[in-house]
This record gives sequence, structure tokens and C-alpha cells, in this order.
Amino acid sequence: MADVTKLIHKYLRHEKKFPHVWCPGCGNGIVLGALIRAIDRTGFSKDDIVLVSGIGCSGRMSVYVDFNTLHTTHGRALTFATGVKLANPRLQVIVVMGDGDATAIGGNHFIHAARRNLNLTAVIINNSTYGMTGGQYSPTTPYGARSATSMYGNVEHAFSIAELAVTAGAAWVGRGAVYHATLLDQLMEAAILKRGFAVVEVISHCHTLYGRKNLLGGAAEMMRAQKEAAVRVEKAATMTPEELASKFTIGILADRDLPIYTQEYRKIREAARTALAGED
Repeated sequence: MADVTKLIHKYLRHEKKFPHVWCPGCGNGIVLGALIRAIDRTGFSKDDIVLVSGIGCSGRMSVYVDFNTLHTTHGRALTFATGVKLANPRLQVIVVMGDGDATAIGGNHFIHAARRNLNLTAVIINNSTYGMTGGQYSPTTPYGARSATSMYGNVEHAFSIAELAVTAGAAWVGRGAVYHATLLDQLMEAAILKRGFAVVEVISHCHTLYGRKNLLGGAAEMMRAQKEAAVRVEKAATMTPEELASKFTIGILADRDLPIYTQEYRKIREAARTALAGED
């Protein structure tokens, strides 16, 4: 308990915005705990970190932590983070977004951030809904699920955030769940230390809106469902598509070394300066 108290006092802004706005049992608190534990283990100082968030329940995270922080507009967290990183590549920039924020209005920014391989860490909390604005369906709401904007069942098919990140070219991609808190800590630590664009998709739950509308129970029941549906990537490799139909994989999905955008951009600047100096 002493170590937990130490981290709380070290990394949270106690004079602001507490108690928090998240519903009792929300997975966002678990994500925040995993994030500060991971940052503490990496050894970066609070001044090294910039935490950028967008709009939605997860957007409040940047208000609660004692780092350099930006609370930005809907879908634009990665664009602000890109600007920060280009202006000062020394900073460790971490972006926290929800599934709607990152993959709906922010979808193109997400794809191109992965393609560019900026040295950023993107944490995307996937609770399959727009939790703060009324429970509308999002790009990750399952087919047939009910929401405020699909009262008779969602007719659109969800896509996978982690697989999208892999395909778009991210250097490192992992997926965890708030039930598996220890693994989530490890994934976030690895993502922060990775050189290049690193994505952690976090399967969470919104029992207040999504769970209630789909008769999935409260926070405990939805956490238990995560336990039953999660499969380690190593085990998934031995399973058939039929066995994996109602499951999701957790662990590291991709880890590759690619040219980093800021370093490549610096080379172009130096080449241009040398060419211009030669003209003089």
C-alpha cells in the first residue's frame, strides 16, 4: 500500500478535479494506474513526459496527472502530439484516446501517424461506445449491439484497432484488457520504451451505457467476460478460426524496427542546409 500511495502522490494532481468524473467501476482508473506504474518503471522524469488526450471519458486523464499535458479537441489528439514531437523530439509523448476519438473522427490521423512512424505512444481505450456523449455506437461497436443510435441493433461491422495499427505500419502494437492489469502494465512499459509509433489497445468496459443497453451486467460481470474472452497471442496461434470467433487476443501483435520520422526529417533538413550553403 505504501508504494501505491507513493505513486499516487508523485503522479496525480491532488488539488485538481478530484473526486474524478468516471463512473464507479469504470476501467479508465485501471488504465490510469497501469500508465503511471509503467512510466515510473521507465525512469523518465515527469518533465520528460507529455500526456495528450482528446475528447471523451478518457480525455479527463490528462487533467489528473502531473505531467506536461494537453487536453485537445475531438479526434485531433494525435495531430497536437505530432506538433509537440516535431518541435521537441526529446520529449516522451503519450497520447490517450477512446475508440471513437481515435478511430472515427480521428481515424485518418491514426492511420497516418502509424504510417509515418512518429516516435509516439498511443493508448486507445476500447469500450465499444461513445461513453461520455450518450452511448452512441462507435467503429468498434459489435454487429447487432444496441446503442443510443442503434436501438434495434447495429448494422455496421466493427473493425479491430490493433490489427488496423499493424496494417497501417505501426512499429509496435499490443492489446491488453483492464481485467489483466499486470499484463497491461507490461505492455504500456514496452510501448513507451519502443522507438517508433507504438499502440496499446486496451479492451475496457462501459457498464453504465453499453453494458446496460446490451444486458451485459455491471462492471464485475463485464470484467469477468473479458477474462473468458481473452486469449494470449501465443495460444491463439494454435487455435482455429472457429475457436477464436468469440475471442480477442492479448499480448504483443507486432514489434519491428522501422525508420523513425523525426530522425528521417532531420536528415532532410541537414541535406537541404548543406545544399543551400553550397549555393552561397
